[in-house]
Amino acid sequence: MSSPGLRERKKAKTRRTIQEHALRLFAEQGYEATTVDQIAEAAEISPSTFFRYFATKEDVVIEDDYDPLLIRAFIAQPASLSPVAAFRRAIREAFADVYQSDHEQILQRTKLQLQNPALRARLMTTQLSTTNAMTVAAAERYGRDVNDLGVQTFAGAVIGALVPALTRWVASDGKASLPDLTDACLALLEDGLPL
Repeated sequence: MSSPGLRERKKAKTRRTIQEHALRLFAEQGYEATTVDQIAEAAEISPSTFFRYFATKEDVVIEDDYDPLLIRAFIAQPASLSPVAAFRRAIREAFADVYQSDHEQILQRTKLQLQNPALRARLMTTQLSTTNAMTVAAAERYGRDVNDLGVQTFAGAVIGALVPALTRWVASDGKASLPDLTDACLALLEDGLPL
Protein backbone atom coordinates (compact mmCIF):
# COMPACT_ATOMS: atom_id res chain seq x y z
CA MET A 1 0.00 0.00 0.00
CA SER A 2 1.36 3.44 -0.91
CA SER A 3 1.95 6.06 1.73
CA PRO A 4 -0.22 9.19 1.70
CA GLY A 5 0.89 12.06 -0.51
CA LEU A 6 1.82 15.55 0.63
CA ARG A 7 -1.72 16.89 0.27
CA GLU A 8 -3.20 14.05 2.35
CA ARG A 9 -0.52 14.49 5.02
CA LYS A 10 -1.19 18.24 5.21
CA LYS A 11 -4.94 17.62 5.53
CA ALA A 12 -4.34 15.06 8.28
CA LYS A 13 -2.04 17.50 10.10
CA THR A 14 -4.63 20.31 9.90
CA ARG A 15 -7.34 17.97 11.10
CA ARG A 16 -5.22 16.88 14.05
CA THR A 17 -4.34 20.48 14.90
CA ILE A 18 -8.02 21.43 14.98
CA GLN A 19 -8.76 18.48 17.29
CA GLU A 20 -5.87 19.33 19.61
CA HIS A 21 -7.01 22.94 20.00
CA ALA A 22 -10.62 21.89 20.45
CA LEU A 23 -9.74 19.40 23.17
CA ARG A 24 -7.55 21.98 24.95
CA LEU A 25 -10.41 24.49 24.90
CA PHE A 26 -12.91 21.86 26.09
CA ALA A 27 -10.60 21.06 29.03
CA GLU A 28 -10.13 24.75 29.88
CA GLN A 29 -13.68 26.06 29.57
CA GLY A 30 -15.95 23.06 29.11
CA TYR A 31 -17.44 21.43 26.04
CA GLU A 32 -20.72 23.37 26.03
CA ALA A 33 -19.03 26.75 26.57
CA THR A 34 -16.63 26.28 23.65
CA THR A 35 -17.72 27.52 20.24
CA VAL A 36 -16.61 26.57 16.74
CA ASP A 37 -15.42 30.16 16.28
CA GLN A 38 -13.15 29.83 19.32
CA ILE A 39 -11.75 26.53 18.05
CA ALA A 40 -11.13 28.02 14.61
CA GLU A 41 -9.39 31.05 16.11
CA ALA A 42 -7.16 28.88 18.30
CA ALA A 43 -6.24 26.69 15.31
CA GLU A 44 -5.63 29.82 13.20
CA ILE A 45 -8.18 28.87 10.57
CA SER A 46 -11.52 30.30 9.50
CA PRO A 47 -14.79 28.79 10.71
CA SER A 48 -15.51 27.75 7.11
CA THR A 49 -12.20 25.84 7.08
CA PHE A 50 -13.25 24.14 10.32
CA PHE A 51 -16.41 22.91 8.60
CA ARG A 52 -14.39 21.50 5.69
CA TYR A 53 -12.77 19.14 8.21
CA PHE A 54 -15.63 18.55 10.67
CA ALA A 55 -19.33 18.86 9.92
CA THR A 56 -20.18 19.71 13.56
CA LYS A 57 -18.49 20.52 16.86
CA GLU A 58 -19.43 17.02 18.04
CA ASP A 59 -17.41 15.50 15.18
CA VAL A 60 -14.20 16.99 16.61
CA VAL A 61 -14.65 14.66 19.58
CA ILE A 62 -16.26 11.68 17.85
CA GLU A 63 -14.30 11.25 14.61
CA ASP A 64 -10.91 9.57 14.33
CA ASP A 65 -8.93 7.62 11.79
CA TYR A 66 -8.72 4.36 13.74
CA ASP A 67 -11.40 2.22 12.05
CA PRO A 68 -9.49 1.84 8.76
CA LEU A 69 -6.36 0.78 10.69
CA LEU A 70 -8.33 -1.87 12.56
CA ILE A 71 -10.14 -3.14 9.46
CA ARG A 72 -6.88 -3.51 7.49
CA ALA A 73 -5.21 -5.31 10.40
CA PHE A 74 -8.21 -7.64 10.82
CA ILE A 75 -8.37 -8.62 7.14
CA ALA A 76 -4.61 -9.24 7.11
CA GLN A 77 -4.64 -11.78 9.97
CA PRO A 78 -3.76 -15.40 9.20
CA ALA A 79 -6.68 -17.46 7.92
CA SER A 80 -5.99 -20.08 10.61
CA LEU A 81 -7.19 -17.75 13.38
CA SER A 82 -10.77 -17.87 14.60
CA PRO A 83 -12.75 -14.66 14.03
CA VAL A 84 -12.40 -13.38 17.61
CA ALA A 85 -8.71 -14.39 17.81
CA ALA A 86 -8.10 -12.53 14.54
CA PHE A 87 -9.86 -9.46 15.92
CA ARG A 88 -7.88 -9.62 19.21
CA ARG A 89 -4.61 -9.78 17.33
CA ALA A 90 -5.68 -7.05 14.89
CA ILE A 91 -6.63 -4.63 17.63
CA ARG A 92 -3.31 -5.17 19.40
CA GLU A 93 -1.40 -4.58 16.16
CA ALA A 94 -3.47 -1.62 14.95
CA PHE A 95 -3.23 0.30 18.18
CA ALA A 96 0.27 -0.61 19.36
CA ASP A 97 1.75 2.71 18.25
CA VAL A 98 -1.44 4.78 18.33
CA TYR A 99 -2.08 4.09 22.01
CA GLN A 100 1.35 5.32 23.02
CA SER A 101 1.32 8.46 20.89
CA ASP A 102 -2.36 9.40 21.31
CA HIS A 103 -3.05 8.15 24.85
CA GLU A 104 -4.04 11.51 26.34
CA GLN A 105 -6.11 12.60 23.36
CA ILE A 106 -7.95 9.26 23.25
CA LEU A 107 -8.63 9.50 27.00
CA GLN A 108 -9.94 13.05 26.79
CA ARG A 109 -12.13 12.27 23.79
CA THR A 110 -13.50 9.10 25.41
CA LYS A 111 -14.31 10.94 28.65
CA LEU A 112 -16.21 13.60 26.72
CA GLN A 113 -18.06 10.94 24.70
CA LEU A 114 -19.17 9.06 27.81
CA GLN A 115 -20.01 12.09 29.97
CA ASN A 116 -21.79 14.45 27.57
CA PRO A 117 -25.34 13.33 26.64
CA ALA A 118 -25.22 14.72 23.07
CA LEU A 119 -21.84 13.12 22.44
CA ARG A 120 -22.99 9.84 23.98
CA ALA A 121 -25.86 9.75 21.49
CA ARG A 122 -23.46 10.44 18.62
CA LEU A 123 -21.13 7.74 19.96
CA MET A 124 -23.92 5.21 19.51
CA THR A 125 -24.26 6.24 15.86
CA THR A 126 -20.51 5.90 15.42
CA GLN A 127 -20.51 2.46 17.03
CA LEU A 128 -23.18 1.34 14.59
CA SER A 129 -21.06 2.64 11.72
CA THR A 130 -17.99 0.81 13.08
CA THR A 131 -20.07 -2.35 13.49
CA ASN A 132 -21.21 -2.07 9.87
CA ALA A 133 -17.61 -1.61 8.71
CA MET A 134 -16.57 -4.67 10.73
CA THR A 135 -19.48 -6.64 9.22
CA VAL A 136 -18.21 -5.81 5.72
CA ALA A 137 -14.65 -6.74 6.72
CA ALA A 138 -15.73 -10.05 8.27
CA ALA A 139 -17.84 -10.89 5.22
CA GLU A 140 -14.83 -10.20 2.99
CA ARG A 141 -12.42 -12.15 5.21
CA TYR A 142 -14.65 -15.23 5.43
CA GLY A 143 -16.26 -15.10 1.99
CA ARG A 144 -19.73 -14.60 3.42
CA ASP A 145 -22.58 -12.26 2.62
CA VAL A 146 -22.84 -9.06 4.67
CA ASN A 147 -26.41 -10.07 5.56
CA ASP A 148 -25.23 -13.36 7.08
CA LEU A 149 -26.50 -13.49 10.67
CA GLY A 150 -23.25 -14.99 11.95
CA VAL A 151 -21.15 -12.24 10.35
CA GLN A 152 -23.42 -9.53 11.76
CA THR A 153 -23.47 -11.11 15.22
CA PHE A 154 -19.67 -11.41 15.25
CA ALA A 155 -19.25 -7.73 14.33
CA GLY A 156 -21.75 -6.61 16.97
CA ALA A 157 -20.15 -8.79 19.63
CA VAL A 158 -16.55 -7.65 19.11
CA ILE A 159 -17.47 -3.97 18.91
CA GLY A 160 -19.76 -4.34 21.92
CA ALA A 161 -16.96 -6.02 23.89
CA LEU A 162 -14.94 -2.81 23.61
CA VAL A 163 -17.49 -0.82 25.64
CA PRO A 164 -16.64 -2.25 29.10
CA ALA A 165 -12.94 -1.87 28.29
CA LEU A 166 -13.42 1.83 27.51
CA THR A 167 -15.65 2.52 30.52
CA ARG A 168 -13.23 0.82 32.92
CA TRP A 169 -10.31 2.67 31.36
CA VAL A 170 -12.05 6.03 31.79
CA ALA A 171 -13.01 5.09 35.38
CA SER A 172 -9.30 4.53 36.09
CA ASP A 173 -8.59 7.98 34.57
CA GLY A 174 -6.38 6.30 31.99
CA LYS A 175 -4.14 4.59 34.55
CA ALA A 176 -5.24 1.08 33.56
CA SER A 177 -3.94 -0.24 30.26
CA LEU A 178 -6.58 0.11 27.55
CA PRO A 179 -4.90 -2.56 25.38
CA ASP A 180 -4.93 -4.99 28.32
CA LEU A 181 -8.56 -4.21 29.19
CA THR A 182 -9.59 -4.61 25.56
CA ASP A 183 -7.77 -7.91 25.29
CA ALA A 184 -9.34 -9.17 28.53
CA CYS A 185 -12.85 -8.36 27.28
CA LEU A 186 -12.19 -10.02 23.93
CA ALA A 187 -10.65 -13.04 25.68
CA LEU A 188 -13.91 -13.49 27.62
CA LEU A 189 -15.81 -13.35 24.35
CA GLU A 190 -13.42 -15.81 22.72
CA ASP A 191 -13.84 -18.20 25.67
CA GLY A 192 -17.62 -18.14 25.31
CA LEU A 193 -18.23 -15.68 28.16
CA PRO A 194 -17.80 -18.08 31.09
CA LEU A 195 -19.59 -16.51 34.06
